[in-house]
Amino acid sequence: MSDFSTPPKPGEVPAGFTTSPAGTQSRPRDDEAPAPRSQDDIDRVLDQAIDAKIAAKSSVDVAKPLKKQFDDEIEAELNAFMTEFDTGTLEAALPVPKGTPKPKAPEAAKAAAKSDEAPEPKDKGKTGKIIKISKDWVFVDMGGKSEGCLPVSQLEGKEYVVGDEIPVTIERFDSNEGLLILSMRGAAISADWETLKTGQIVEAVVTKTNKGGLEVTVNNLRGFLPVSQIEIGRVEDTAVYLGQKFKAVVTEVNARIKNLVVSRRDYLEQERAEKRETTLAELAEGQTREGVVRSIREFGAFVDLGGVDGLLHIGDMAWTRVQKPEDIVRLGDHVSVKVLKMDPEKNRISLGLKQLVKSPWDKLADDFSVGSTVNGKVTRIQEFGAFVELAPGVEGLVHVSELSPNRVRRVNDIVKPGQEVEVQILSIDPDQQRVSLSMKAVIAAREEAALDAADAAADAAAAAEPPKPKPERKVPLKGGLGGGGPLFKL
Repeated sequence: MSDFSTPPKPGEVPAGFTTSPAGTQSRPRDDEAPAPRSQDDIDRVLDQAIDAKIAAKSSVDVAKPLKKQFDDEIEAELNAFMTEFDTGTLEAALPVPKGTPKPKAPEAAKAAAKSDEAPEPKDKGKTGKIIKISKDWVFVDMGGKSEGCLPVSQLEGKEYVVGDEIPVTIERFDSNEGLLILSMRGAAISADWETLKTGQIVEAVVTKTNKGGLEVTVNNLRGFLPVSQIEIGRVEDTAVYLGQKFKAVVTEVNARIKNLVVSRRDYLEQERAEKRETTLAELAEGQTREGVVRSIREFGAFVDLGGVDGLLHIGDMAWTRVQKPEDIVRLGDHVSVKVLKMDPEKNRISLGLKQLVKSPWDKLADDFSVGSTVNGKVTRIQEFGAFVELAPGVEGLVHVSELSPNRVRRVNDIVKPGQEVEVQILSIDPDQQRVSLSMKAVIAAREEAALDAADAAADAAAAAEPPKPKPERKVPLKGGLGGGGPLFKL
């Protein structure tokens, strides 16, 4: 075990290194390796070091653990050694890992070292006034005597004129030109290994997909976009991004080993954060807004209104009963929704899709009347009755007591979901969106109609028969004024 209690003397070679014939240090060959040491050898060396330290110490408190006695002293010696020790000589002597590129010039080494350092913080709140627009550059007054410039391509086709104020980010200062090098806030920069920094926005082109994410190129520099950083939500299939070009934020960069990692999710979140305040200031209940379906759950879908998400509940997607949200909306769909309710304290926004079309309940009174008999389909059954669809978006309840004239123990003994039934409308309440129906009334009406029909048929049959002739008299009538004398004798 090497003793680093004192720094090596000038010209002295640290343990484990060899010297060249000229007396200079040289690093060991890659095939040289220290011989393995047994545990007994290690223990023996440790015991010798402790004994030497005890012998060198003028007084030792045997009642106090040695570790506590030596902590302060060892720490002081270690700090003194690390202050005086030149780590550069050690790094020069160590073997260089295979595949590590060698710097071509001192300037390249400085650039690589600079890229490894923590990026300088950027001022994201700067605003400048355009003072000139040339073919390739936009010159901006940053206030005072400061001027900067940015490429025209970063305007991204937007119409700007001299005098307009634009949000910018300061990238660096060009001492040769005496100008600040700017970039439009949110715009992609043209970067290389010397200028790339974490936090910068670049344009990435997807060249290849794999299980872990996407391989991209940034100005012909190879980079990697992890699958978790592609979207704000979950990504199921990375193949759909092949060949796409989009903006991303640099999250890791190391020019020395040519490592570049970017995140599209960070860029999307930055966009959302910038839009959020504006959207919340404009948003109000009753508005109709355009949004994009960002994620879908069993209970509904979340719609991005511009930096702010709102919940489109499955019950507010359509006037008809919706089994799955995917039957109405798909991920990425652009939809128009109505803002139903806002709760700023809980940061909740309720949205509606069916509220943008006329409710079938509004014309229910025109299409149906109390006492009429209509046909419908059983949509679902409950212990207390069955729901029957009379029209798209309109359901009525047949209570268990109205299913049959006889006692009903289980609803599914009488009707099944999907069964076509004939019901009579007992009441209509459009405000509460309730309709009471009865199958028992239909059955009773049928029985009564059958009895009435039977009586009518009997009466008709009786009226249609001719009267029967009277039978001939076989016994002569008695009495009269015949020759027999008077009827009565006084």
